[in-house]
Amino acid sequence: MLRKFHGSASTAEVAEESTRALLRLLGWTGSILHSSRLPARPERSQRLADLAVATGARGYLCGTGGMRYLATDSFADHGLDVVPFVPPVTDVWQDAREVSAVRALMTAGIAKVTDELQAIRSCHRSGRCSA
Repeated sequence: MLRKFHGSASTAEVAEESTRALLRLLGWTGSILHSSRLPARPERSQRLADLAVATGARGYLCGTGGMRYLATDSFADHGLDVVPFVPPVTDVWQDAREVSAVRALMTAGIAKVTDELQAIRSCHRSGRCSA
């Protein structure tokens, strides 16, 4: 992976490859799609809703920053739920809001973060989580 970073003048290439590496470490086996190859309108909330529809999503997980600007009606028009994601403030997520969720990987390790993400997913799927 580091060889791909060496000599790259593209921030996008580095961001994509580092994201791929992180997803591999977490055991994710999905497909990565490029938004530029999918049909979507230009306004940001419409674009995100269109991309969710184009990828077959049933909902949109949105962080605290995005919730400040997201027009949820763009999603409702497509029958998609917007699920706010607020990282817990305990355990591996303690500093995630101020720094980055990547900090959790660096301090707690891949296995612990994977377990925590699975627990959050299960909680949301069961409908027993607060936003």
